[in-house]
Amino acid sequence: MVDSIDKKLLEILKENARLSFADLGRKINLSPSAVRERVQKMEDIGVIKKYSIQIDNQKIGYDIEAFILLKVFQGQLKYVIQQITKFPQITEAHRITGSQNIHLKVVLKNQLELQNLIDQLMSLGDTNTFLILSKIE
Repeated sequence: MVDSIDKKLLEILKENARLSFADLGRKINLSPSAVRERVQKMEDIGVIKKYSIQIDNQKIGYDIEAFILLKVFQGQLKYVIQQITKFPQITEAHRITGSQNIHLKVVLKNQLELQNLIDQLMSLGDTNTFLILSKIE
C-alpha cells in the first residue's frame, strides 16, 4: 500500500524523475537506501509504471498538435483499437464514454500530414478534430 511518504515521493518524481535517491531523501528526510526501497516497491506493485520525458515538439519540427475524437463504425471497436497503435503520429489514445468512442492526441509536422492522418482515420469511423493552440500550465 502507498502511504503519505510514498505520495510525497511521487509528487517530487512527477516534477523531476531524474533526481537521485540521495536528493529525494534530502527532500523528505529519508536515507537514500530507504528512498530506493520505496521507489522499487512502487515500481514492483505497478504504482510507477514508467519514466518518461516531455519534448517540445515544435523544436524538433512538429508544428501541429491536435485532439481527434473518433466515433468508430458499428461493430469495429476491437479492430480499430488494434489499428490505432500502428499510427506513429498518435501520442495518446483513450477509450472514452459519450457519443465518440476514442480520444486521440496527435503530433504532426504540418497540415498536409494532419489531412492524411484524418483521411486514414475516416476509414475507421467519423472524426472530429481540434487543433491545440497552447498548453495551459
